[in-house]
Amino acid sequence: MSTSAYQDISAHSEQVIVQTREQELPNQLVVYEYPCVGKLLQPEPLVLIHGWGSDSRIWQAVLPELTQHLNVMAIDLPGFGQSPELLQDSLELPENSPERSTNSLDAYLSAILTVLPERCSLMGWSLGGMLATSLVSGYPERFSSLITLASNACFVQQADWPSAMPKKVFEGFFTLFQQQPSLCLKRFYGLQSRGDCHERNILKALKENFTEDHLLGGCNASWQHGLELLAKIDNRRAIQSLQVRGLHIYGETDQLVPVATANVVGELNTLQQVKILEKTAHVPQLSCPNQLVSQVLEFLREGRYQRDKRRVADSFSRAASSYDSVARLQRQVGQQLLDLLPNDHQPVQVIDLGCGTGYFTEKLAKKYAIAELTGIDFAQGMLAFSSTEHGAAGRWLCGDAENLPLADDSVDLIFSNLAFQWCEQLPLLAAEIARVLKPGGRLAFTSLGSETLCELKASWAQVDDYVHVNHFLDAGDWREAFSHVGLDFQYFETDRCEFSYRDLRHLTDELKGLGAHNVNTGQQKGLTGREQIRTLIQAYEQFRNTSGQLPATWDIIYGVAILNV
Repeated sequence: MSTSAYQDISAHSEQVIVQTREQELPNQLVVYEYPCVGKLLQPEPLVLIHGWGSDSRIWQAVLPELTQHLNVMAIDLPGFGQSPELLQDSLELPENSPERSTNSLDAYLSAILTVLPERCSLMGWSLGGMLATSLVSGYPERFSSLITLASNACFVQQADWPSAMPKKVFEGFFTLFQQQPSLCLKRFYGLQSRGDCHERNILKALKENFTEDHLLGGCNASWQHGLELLAKIDNRRAIQSLQVRGLHIYGETDQLVPVATANVVGELNTLQQVKILEKTAHVPQLSCPNQLVSQVLEFLREGRYQRDKRRVADSFSRAASSYDSVARLQRQVGQQLLDLLPNDHQPVQVIDLGCGTGYFTEKLAKKYAIAELTGIDFAQGMLAFSSTEHGAAGRWLCGDAENLPLADDSVDLIFSNLAFQWCEQLPLLAAEIARVLKPGGRLAFTSLGSETLCELKASWAQVDDYVHVNHFLDAGDWREAFSHVGLDFQYFETDRCEFSYRDLRHLTDELKGLGAHNVNTGQQKGLTGREQIRTLIQAYEQFRNTSGQLPATWDIIYGVAILNV
């Protein structure tokens, strides 16, 4: 990395202050805004929260590349940078009072929430990452994604959390700050940079740009409260319960947050992504800004294809009455899957997972006359329809394939036809399937692959950059995920089905009738304009075949596997 990246910390400081929002409330935190100067990746801004011992200038090296793709905001925490201290009674409580630490955290979170946009992505470093995690856990509807850098669930070691700073070391650090803040800061910056491949440059930049005189300015109490929060925040339950997409980045040589934390955090919640940056210590935004930004942008791009489960369920519920009339693909593919099941297999407990209208639940009941059938779907409208039309075929449960309402080792056969593609977390789905299957139990499924509706995707790509077609995984992803949990495939194949349509409206009406239209978070908000539709129609016309029809390709994945005994 060139030295210019470190110089950016001070070079942009004057420009930043000009961009400060006008404060609307007394003691409101200072927020810096950096509009996107390139092609906007997502409508929600990315909000940055710094850590202890710095301010929002710590982000300067990553701003040029981030603002090529995002609207960015950076916050100065209370008593840091240009932000005022928090003025509230709870901070006057005794240092060791439990009420003080709780109230201080609530005050911090409240102060940050006050200046945040209605919805955003949140990225926090060190203490900022711990605060960001608390915010996203408490107010998930406000955030589209969470990114933490060099941030621990517990900064100080607990009896059951050894991957953290030893308690005695932290207590010595805290005492040193109270007695000699200048010396404490010098040691802190040394710890932040130690072991990094750019250690000397980072240490020099921290010492030159974040001096005691510039930073403290009479705000020692706020800095002390920040240290108290580092010691008191315990985000283990928060991380376990996170449903918002998360990326947690750690430095391989970090002296403050041990790299072993990465594995432990990943185990707390398998929905959260974990990355480790090689030869990097505690300040990745200074050590490897380009690599860091690349990881962040890749994560945010993936989020554009995230599906909103509630919208998926609502979409299929609305389509329940029309589904069977346009379900030619589902009927054809499902029958082929049913034919793959051996006739000499006599399961006792059979699940039709993603049963939809119950069409194949009925067929499974006829094939396995002595079995107990259960149809499971997460769309209430589909279950209401199936129980009315095929009520005698079995019982009906509303449930999520990634969180099945079934006991461990309780199922002999899981049949799922064109349903798994709507699941968001493939590892979690695979783990749930393995959990409920008996040893030797069987999984038979079909799903949609990545080339599904490739003609429609290519046509929309000539119109704009929004996500208009649902994104599906490659066949290899499915095989790897199920094999990882102990499922041995007896059959695994892909196939392409091509259906023909009179015109584009014919195709889109069928997709709507199936409830299979676009439910990605990266879709355009509001109505699509007439000019966009005209451009789309013209683009799709390039695919019209010699029979005068418009083709639509469906990439089908077939799998039959047995759980290892």
